[in-house]
Amino acid sequence: MKKVVSIGMVILFVAAVASIVLGAQPMKSKMPTKMVLSKSSVELNMDMRKLWEDHITYTRNYIISALADLEDINKVAERLLKNQDDIGDAIKPIYGDEAGEKLAALLRDHILIATEVVKAAKTGNNEDLSAANKKWYANADDIAAFLSSANPNWSKTVFEDMLHKHLEYTAQEVVSRLKKDWAADIEAYDKGHAHMLMFADMLTDGIVKQFPSKFRK
Repeated sequence: MKKVVSIGMVILFVAAVASIVLGAQPMKSKMPTKMVLSKSSVELNMDMRKLWEDHITYTRNYIISALADLEDINKVAERLLKNQDDIGDAIKPIYGDEAGEKLAALLRDHILIATEVVKAAKTGNNEDLSAANKKWYANADDIAAFLSSANPNWSKTVFEDMLHKHLEYTAQEVVSRLKKDWAADIEAYDKGHAHMLMFADMLTDGIVKQFPSKFRK
């Protein structure tokens, strides 16, 4: 949500400046009042983006460390798992402790299964890779189901598609690094990065719509 509004504000600003330079009358904003962000909604969006950005950043760090047998792999894994707890903690003030713990558990499984995917891909064990992938996608569907049950603004189908795409981008990073196709690896991360920020914005938008009284300007 923040991303869309920010772009809109930039467009309005540029248009206003251009009209002044050209001697025309400044364009008047027709943005509806409901799109004006409150401080609390902006803070929520920034927090969500930071948490999910950490999610893909430390996932990437883990992939790099695991495939290259780097000595920092255990510390990276520790930090990555902490991120899942942080995401769970972030929703506790809104949905309660039980919901936060449930989401954290589902996300921890998401990461632990990802380590199985990386290991199987690295060793070339197609049977293990197929089994891990099956669990990975089932877990993604479980996360989507849990989130959609908490908020009517969060579509289970949409979230399944979003999370499946996240898995695809992550898998592309693994495969590209194994092939030493560094350009494809970077492209997969960049696309996955933008995708995850979109996911964070969708979470924020759903929460603000569900609890408008908490986020009034």
